[in-house]
Parts: sequence; C-alpha cells; structure tokens
Amino acid sequence: MARSIKSKASTSSQQVQRAELTRAVEEILLAVERDGDKAVRAYSRRFDSYDPQDFRLSKSEIEACVSQLTREQRADIEFAQTQVARFATEQKKCLTDLEVETLPGVVLGHRNIPIANVGCYVPGGKYPLLASAHMTVLTARVAGCSRVITCSPPFQGRPAPAIIASQYLAGADEIYCLGGAQAIAAMALGTESIQAVDMIAGPGNAYVAEAKRLVFGRVGIDILAGPTETLIIADDSVDGELCATDILGQAEHGPDSPAVLLTTSEKLARDTLAQVQRLLDQLPTASIARRAWETYGEIIVCDDRDEVVREANRYASEHVQVMTGDDDYYHRHLQNYGALFLGARTNVAYGDKVIGTNHTLPTQGAARYTGGLWVGKFLKTCTYQKVLTDEASAMIGAYCSRLSMLEGFAGHAEQGNIRVRRYGRRNVPYAQAASAE
Repeated sequence: MARSIKSKASTSSQQVQRAELTRAVEEILLAVERDGDKAVRAYSRRFDSYDPQDFRLSKSEIEACVSQLTREQRADIEFAQTQVARFATEQKKCLTDLEVETLPGVVLGHRNIPIANVGCYVPGGKYPLLASAHMTVLTARVAGCSRVITCSPPFQGRPAPAIIASQYLAGADEIYCLGGAQAIAAMALGTESIQAVDMIAGPGNAYVAEAKRLVFGRVGIDILAGPTETLIIADDSVDGELCATDILGQAEHGPDSPAVLLTTSEKLARDTLAQVQRLLDQLPTASIARRAWETYGEIIVCDDRDEVVREANRYASEHVQVMTGDDDYYHRHLQNYGALFLGARTNVAYGDKVIGTNHTLPTQGAARYTGGLWVGKFLKTCTYQKVLTDEASAMIGAYCSRLSMLEGFAGHAEQGNIRVRRYGRRNVPYAQAASAE
C-alpha cells in the first residue's frame, strides 16, 4: 500500500479560488468583446504596467530585439528550433491524405487541411520562456498554417528580446507584446487592431488557461495547459541528488507547480527529501521552488512497480520521468502522461527547451484523454465522398431511405428516393437488391 513520506499541503480552498478565477476572466473577456482595444490597453496598464503606442511590434522593434542576441545565443535558438521543426516534420509524414473505393462506384476520403489563422501565446511574466515560441509558431508553420500571430507579455516593463527574437526566427507573421487573459481575449474575439484567429495554442498561467477554456467553441484551442507538473518514478538505480535536482528544476516554474516522486525505495525517498532541502539553500530560484515544493510537493513509497504504475496513471501528470532499473517496463505499462522521459540520461528540461518534442502538454489530469500539442493539432482532417455511377447512387439511396425512415426523417429519405428514381430506372437489380436486404 502506498505511503506518504512528504504530503502536499491542504488545498481545500481551491474550489473557491477556481470560482473567483472564472469570474475574473469572464469580466476580462466581456470587457474586451465590448470595448476592444480600449479594454486591452486598460488591462495591460493594470496587470503589466505597459502602455505602448501599439502592441504590435514594428519591423524595427523586432530587429532591435534580434540584434541584442549574441552569436552564440542566436545559434542556440536556431539549434533548438531545428530540432522542433525536424520532429514536427516527421510527425506530419504520419498524417497522409486518404482516398478509397469502399464499394463499386463509392469513393470516400479525407484531407488534412491546415487551420488558416492561428494565435500562439508565449508566456513570459516570470521568465522569458522563449522555448514556447519554438513549440507553437514553428509547429504551426510546419503544419502549413497561413497566418500565425503571437502574443507574449512584457518582461520587466518592455518586450523581452529573446522571446521576440525566437518568435521572429520561428516565422511569426505578427508579433504583439501583450499578455494574460486579455491577450487570449484579443486573439479569440478580435479588436480594432487585432484580427481574430481560428485557433489558440500555447501554455500559460491559470488566467491564460481559464481564458482559453472559456473561449473554446468560439475558437479552437490546443489543450488546457495550466501550471506545469512533474512526476518522477525512480528506484535505487539512482540517488536522491538526481531526483531532487529534477524535482526542483520544474518546481521553479511557479509556486503552483506540483512535483511528485514515486518510488519503491524508502531509502531513496528519504535521501531525496534531504537533498531537496539542501538544494533549496543553493538554488537561485529557491523563493519560487520552495513555495511549490512545500505546497504541492509529494514523496510516496509504493510496495512494488505495479503500484507505482497505478499511482502514476492516477496522477496523469504532464511530465513523467522514469529512472529505474527497468525503464521499459514503465514504458509498456504507463498510460496517462503528457510526455514521458525514459532513463537518467534525459530529463524534463531537455523536452522543455531543446530536444525536439513539444513542451505544450496536458495538465490537471487531462493526460487521461489527450496528448500534447503536435503538428496534427494544427490540421483539420476533413472527409469527402464521391459517388461515381448511377448504380452506386441508386443502391446507397435505397439504404439511406429506409434507414432515414427508421429515424422519422422523411426529408432525408427523399434525398435517397429521388436518386433511386433518377438513377435506378436502368439499374433495377441494385435497388431491388437493397430492398431485399
């Protein structure tokens, strides 16, 4: 039976906080829909103390940001973007158009059509998270989307050069220095200066995630990606320092970032707990990581690896990192995760920043029913059908008529009947064969 070495703090107030969050975001959405740019500007001043002449960056402003990169910084960004684009390109190859003749004269198929207008949110309030530009903009570009715009908040009162440069290098058509729920509202609803998009992608804080949830249906969204989560599965094949480093490496994202260790080793559990405390005294971002760890951190000892799998599938964490003597066992048996990191040689930071898989992933248990952002999210798989012969139309029409009448749809039935009358006169065997079924 699983037993806790370190539990998360009580979260009994979360339901109340959620309701307050929803009300606050609804207010922002309604204001932007009613007042457009005026509301966007008011919220930018209120939340980010940022009030530019134009939220859309000009060519010269973008070039100024790019010019601030050192040669090495630009090369590093381009390396990461190459990896993301390469993997997205390989993924796209798995998505092929289809056409098949399912019956004589009946042709069915589908096409993978890029979404035309995409808005990408690139978070950056606490840190300039330039990697999110690779994950969203580049992936949409590989999919073939014709218009890709970006919104990212100001960092320390001005556009963050690295974020802006990354969006530009990834191929964004329009770059806006605008953050929070007001950015989601502007992209989804449109304003006088921002043309509405068809889909919004990208991670963000709780306000951004809630705004995406509330505009879903008006526009498409990728997934509901809220505060980051990490879950580590480990045994005595690794040590506490490695586990603690990887726990805190994700906890520094924000004070609401859950971090969990599942292990079959009580020795490793207690070693990890001690190492977390030691590293918190050294980590430059400890003020954030400590709050996350104290509130949401957990260490759980399980009796065996089957129990570890059950617990991990119950958590359905955004990131699951496996460092054990039999990583393949967990690869075979784990079902609920956003992304899986196998072996001590890899880690979540690789996926977040550079290795090539997409870091926009499901949180808050959504990994039970969806994966993360990938090139396929920016494509619509749309079906089509063709009936090539009179005989085929009359035959399908007879079936359609009878099945429609079973449901009481006389108009649907007549769509089949008229084709039986028009195309079946010279082809009685097909209609008779259908009637005889």
